[in-house]
Amino acid sequence: MIYYRWKSLVYLCSGGDLQEVIEGHKMSLKRRCEHVTEGTNEAGSGTLLNTIYTELYITEGQSEEVDTQHEVRQLEITSKKNIQDTPIKCQDIFKVLSEQQRHIRVVLTNGVAGVGKTFSVQKFSLDWAEGLENQDISLVLPLSCRELNLMRDEQHSLLSLLHVFHPTLQKIRAEDLTIWKLLFIFDGLDESRFSLDFNNHQVISDVTQVSSVGVLLVNLIQGNLLPSALIWITSRPAAAYQIPPSCVDRITEVRGFTDSQKEEYFRRRFSDEDLSKRIISHIKACRSLHIMCLIPVFCWITAIVLEDMMTRDQRGELPKTLTDLYSHFLRVQIKRKKQKYGGKQRPEELTEADKELLLNLGRLAFEHLEKGNFMFYSEDLERCGLDVSEVSVYSGVCTEIFKRETVIFQKSVYYFVHLSIQEFLAAVYMFHCYTRKDTVVINKFLKFSKPNRFPRLTWLYTNYDPVTSLDDFLRRALIKSLESKNGHLDLFVRFLHGLSLESNQRILGGLLDQMDSHPETIQKVLNNLKEVNSNVMSPDRSINIFHCLMEMKDQSVHQEIQEFLKSGEISKRRLSEIHCSALAYLLQMSEEVLDELDLQQYNTSDEGRRRLIPAVRNCRKAKLSGSFLLKRHWEVVASAMTSKPSHLRELSLSKNKSLADAGVKLLSSAMMHPNCRLETLRLSRCRLSEISCDSLASALRSNPSHLRVLELSYISLKDSGMKLLCSGLESLNCKLETLRSAFFYLRHNNKTMKGFKINSIDF
Repeated sequence: MIYYRWKSLVYLCSGGDLQEVIEGHKMSLKRRCEHVTEGTNEAGSGTLLNTIYTELYITEGQSEEVDTQHEVRQLEITSKKNIQDTPIKCQDIFKVLSEQQRHIRVVLTNGVAGVGKTFSVQKFSLDWAEGLENQDISLVLPLSCRELNLMRDEQHSLLSLLHVFHPTLQKIRAEDLTIWKLLFIFDGLDESRFSLDFNNHQVISDVTQVSSVGVLLVNLIQGNLLPSALIWITSRPAAAYQIPPSCVDRITEVRGFTDSQKEEYFRRRFSDEDLSKRIISHIKACRSLHIMCLIPVFCWITAIVLEDMMTRDQRGELPKTLTDLYSHFLRVQIKRKKQKYGGKQRPEELTEADKELLLNLGRLAFEHLEKGNFMFYSEDLERCGLDVSEVSVYSGVCTEIFKRETVIFQKSVYYFVHLSIQEFLAAVYMFHCYTRKDTVVINKFLKFSKPNRFPRLTWLYTNYDPVTSLDDFLRRALIKSLESKNGHLDLFVRFLHGLSLESNQRILGGLLDQMDSHPETIQKVLNNLKEVNSNVMSPDRSINIFHCLMEMKDQSVHQEIQEFLKSGEISKRRLSEIHCSALAYLLQMSEEVLDELDLQQYNTSDEGRRRLIPAVRNCRKAKLSGSFLLKRHWEVVASAMTSKPSHLRELSLSKNKSLADAGVKLLSSAMMHPNCRLETLRLSRCRLSEISCDSLASALRSNPSHLRVLELSYISLKDSGMKLLCSGLESLNCKLETLRSAFFYLRHNNKTMKGFKINSIDF
């Protein structure tokens, strides 16, 4: 009945009418995609996309560091990956590679915020609309998740949804959708506010059947609805888990700019060759800036700041830290507003109205950063004291910081140009609250929901004591950030530490009440960072403590580790925990792969050795013997085994009695990953239960299995565990050549292992 009702509402299309509809849709899509405003993914105005578009580095597969680290840390790891993968142009993501025979229907494209996912979607759509690429596709149908959010409480059929988002398609019939080759593009899954339930949902197979937006998406992705339609989903890594792997035929990752593409970007942006060379030279000299320039939006921010500083009588030092850079970026935006709208104040001087506006934006940024929200609606702004009716004034003050985008039904969504800008403004707001002693906001932020979660850190804070000093405030903010499982406050807390410097406060031109930060106070902050004991958190997360030091322009730890590495005397010099965090970071980021990482060689505490574990990602042989490691440490090791590329070939975990079932399961699962190339695993004197043996057997049966040597010396196994391991050894996929275990030697003599393809069994 619904079908005939819809059929009566549309014109019957055939022949020339169909072609007219398609051409009309192409013209509409071209108008939407051919212009972009650089610094944001807003379409429809600004610069021609084809004049500024720099090909992004897109690869098949994805990085494994997803939910446990801030995206900046993911970028750091990505930045030094060997460029071994074959890049895929965005226009080719549905094309089958020569060695593959499978049909590709659903593609999931991951990438950190601002890396260029939406630009890739626009480029794909524009090339199709202009008749340049993928002309075998009848209709390309982009559907932005930020726009779909506005319809999350409404009921629609797929056909009516297309009529709303693409009015040029009003004449198409339901049956046209079933015979055409369609591509649906769902851009920005991480921005969606509707639920996707792939297990319990209404099954829909008719394009005229009405349901919620989330249910329609699930049925499209699963293939219940229009099973021949192509689906392209883009998302930040942390939200991609919503799509079951079984529903995805190809996963791609947008890694942003390669080093050569970074330089190409700046050469394209500036006609002044000397200026572009100076900017490129400065970025190369600052590792943190160079890494962040993987992101096109960050290149744009950097270009704005350095162009301003290099083309005027600039006597100050060029920015070398992120806080430095973002403080200058905000100053440039303030100056541009003054120059555009005039006023009696000096260009960098803020009026009280400007301050109120920026701090309200900071409040919006902070409150939603804590919640994990990056898209805002009118009600969100109003709750933070922002008058929606004066949004044009906001864009005047913050032309390139905060954006309004008018979407369907003339509704508006708001967002910061990049997540890092939201994090910076959130830090500015929180630092302002500290300088004004706004105890309500500060106590709400610093109050710990589980006071005993970090019992070994109780010396750092008293849970409900009022904040009285800068060092106390920053110390407690750091601990708050370290509580986060995914590191979502890591960059925020780095900015907080950077803002404690008077030099950065001065750049902001009166936005913050300038503090008289005595050298003694700053030294207390630095000492707190160097002395914090992080043995209850992931070693990956402890690296952010080192980054906080760098934001405060304290180079002492970095210089000491550089000297330590040059000396080559690993076992002689005593290393503190913060030294180990810095060393782990530098070893992990080194272009040279370390031959061997032996934790026992380093003269440090047990906690210091645990902080070195992230360096496993960049070594061929890792000896973690005798260390008391917990699940969070095994997660880092498993991450090293599954990284792309994975350098780890030999792993020794002997005498790790804390390995337990959970650790063995993590490592065994990692061995089954297609990226894993581990050849030798030593587990002597570890405790292996029946559950652990089952996990190891699964790894031995996996395809491909690269393991050649397995050492299980001095391990007492029950018969049930023995049988499970034997089942793994019997597998045709098992490539094991050497098994070291007195226990297995006895069984071998009893002919239990007759026929196994093992060259040697030692004991």
